Parts: sequence; structure tokens; C-alpha cells
Amino acid sequence: MFFNKVLRASVQTGIRLQSTSAKVAANAPHTSLGFSFELSDQQKEFQELARKFAREEIVPAAAAYDRSGEYPIPIIKRAWELGLINSHIPQDCGGMGLSIFDACLITEELAYGCTGIQTAIEANSLGQMPVIIAGNEAQKMKYLGRMTEEPLMCAYCVTEPGAGSDVAGVKTRAVKTGDEYVVNGQKMWITNGGKANWYFLLARSDPDPKCSANKAFTGFILDADTPGIQIGRKEMNMGQRCSDTRGITFEDVRIPKENVLIGEGAGFKIAMGAFDKTRPPVAAGATGLAQRALDEASNYAMERKTFGKHIAEHQAVSFLLAEMAMKVELARMAYQRSAWEVDEGRRNTYYASIAKAFAGDIANQVASDAVQVFGGNGYNSEYPVEKLMRDAKIYQIYEGTAQIQRMIIAREHLGKYRK
Repeated sequence: MFFNKVLRASVQTGIRLQSTSAKVAANAPHTSLGFSFELSDQQKEFQELARKFAREEIVPAAAAYDRSGEYPIPIIKRAWELGLINSHIPQDCGGMGLSIFDACLITEELAYGCTGIQTAIEANSLGQMPVIIAGNEAQKMKYLGRMTEEPLMCAYCVTEPGAGSDVAGVKTRAVKTGDEYVVNGQKMWITNGGKANWYFLLARSDPDPKCSANKAFTGFILDADTPGIQIGRKEMNMGQRCSDTRGITFEDVRIPKENVLIGEGAGFKIAMGAFDKTRPPVAAGATGLAQRALDEASNYAMERKTFGKHIAEHQAVSFLLAEMAMKVELARMAYQRSAWEVDEGRRNTYYASIAKAFAGDIANQVASDAVQVFGGNGYNSEYPVEKLMRDAKIYQIYEGTAQIQRMIIAREHLGKYRK
């Protein structure tokens, strides 16, 4: 908690410095900032802190957590102490109120260490985001405030066995009874499902099948210890195995009306609106994995020898590494652009989907190429690239599949040409 307070004080100082710099720039004649790829001193501090933590505390533990599937509680607690979790929580709720761009810098570094651990951490941001963008003051203070006081987790409880990317297909029902809503249904693939202190829950509140998605669903905040909630078994997935993923069943779960976000029927817009702010960090996580794969492959290529020279000196390998480097750099630029857009207050749906789709694809491509550089060793679990290849696949699936992102991009793109 001490480090959390120190980092928060640093943020406050940085905000004051940036404000002063902005005023100076505004008063300077004939000055145009234009494009800048330079990070501020504050951003460099965040990045370096996350980088040091990932390399010194996550990397050494990642393989063991992958083998056991155990939830990385000690690492999460340490990350919370350092202020590397819950970065989006507003300052008036006790948080640091960092921008999406700043959060992405942290996320990339944590993902470099282990995307299973990073996903457990990032799931907090996804669960919190509906409350951040749509909660009233009482809801924010109650549910976001508690997360700054102790290392708690939350979850985004939307996906169902028959409704993944097709969010409009959600079947979980919420029926209003007096001053409460009674919820029945089942959710699936909920990250932090068995570890969450509370959930953001999306349920159908209008039974009319002809009702549009924009009016049919309601978003709720739900305490995880509410009677009627049944937590399923932990799923053992192909990759990111230490992330806690479960099904959750709701049987006559009662939610007070004060836990409704905005109002009845506003849930779909809230759930979708959260993605514009959370897809850039997902893309940053994919980029972090790709950077790790590139580094591992490059170091190996500089050490391994065949035919009397290091394999990096063979054109076939050096060109492969060059392609990997190109993809990593472009993925980084994509997530940074999408984060910058939303931080500027603009609708970033187009850029967020581009970043998420591209970074997810290149994470898979670069991880696969890293295994190829390692040859037979890359196929063996004693080397790290095998885990990276397994971990990468989920980036083409969760928070909207690669195909759904292309549908969004096409819709946004073609909309520019419609009269």
C-alpha cells in the first residue's frame, strides 16, 4: 500500500507538471507540437516500474504457474502494492485515474512476463470499466473504492455458453420484483470468476424477443457472495493457465435496484462501450507477448550455431526475425493510436478493433515463428516459446474474436462512404 501511495503522489506531481507544460506551450508563439513518439518522464517511470516487476518477479515464476494452473495470488498482491493494478480507478475513488495510454504501457510490460498473470490483472479493468463509465457516485465509491483499500478482484460477467461475441444472444434473465431484480441464467468463460469480489452482470430484462438489443438488456453490479450464485470448476485451458476462468450459474439471485447501472435497458450500450477502453490494453498485452517471443528468438539465434556460424547469420533466420520485428513495432503503434484516440475523448471503436485484431494476429504469428527459430527445442516445454505459442491463441478469441473485429472495422470503414 505504501508504494501505491507513492505512485499516486507521483501521478499527481506529473499531472501538475504536464498542466504547467501545456500552459507554457499554449503561450509560446508559432509553436506546433505535431506528432511525438516520446514518452513523458512520468510514463517512463510507469513503464520502467512494470518492466522491472515483470522481469524480476513474473518471469521467474511464470512456468511454475503455467504447470500448476494455480492462481498467482502473491504476484497479484505485490502488483497491487506497487500500483500496477486498477490504474483506471478515478482519483476521487482513491485510485490513480491513469489514462488508457498509460495503462497500456503497464499492460505490455506485465504481459511480457506472463499473459496468464497479466490477464488476471487486466480482467479487473474490464470488470471495473462499466462502473467507471456508467456508475453513479455511490456505486463508484462503494465498488471501486474498496479495490483501492485491499487487493480485490472483480469480473466482467457477460459471456454465456451460447453467447460469446454475439452479446445480443445473452439468455440470462432479470425480472423486476418490487425493489429488486431476480436473476436466473448461466455465464461461461468468466475470467476471475472464482476470485471476484463482485461482478458486472449483463442480463435480459425485456422478455420480448423483438425488443432491440439497445433496450433489452440491463447492467448490474453484483456482490459475489450473494445467495444463489454457484461458481463452476476452474477450466484448464490451452494457455494462460493460471488465469481463473469459470462458469457461473445464477438461481433466483436477488439484486437491489440501486445496483442497476444508469437504468433498465441501458446494459448493452454500457457493455459495448467498455470495449472501446479495454480493447487497447488487450492489444497491448498481445504486443507484450510478441515482444517476449521476438526477444527469446533473437537471443537464441545469436547463441545457437549451425554449419559453423550463429543461426542469426543465416539469411533465412535473419529475415524471419526482421518480419517478426516489423509486426511487433506496428502492433505497438496500433494500440498506442487506439489508446490515444479514446484519451482525447473521441470515439475509437475503429482504431480499437484494428489494434485488437492486428495485435492478436501478430502475437500468434510471432510466437509461432519463435518456435520455428528454436527448432526442436521450441517444441519442448523446457523452453519458454512453447508456452508463448499456447498463450497467444486466446488473443484471437476473447473480448471479441478476430472475425468480429473485422466485422466492426468493415462497418466503421464502409460507413464513411455511405451517403
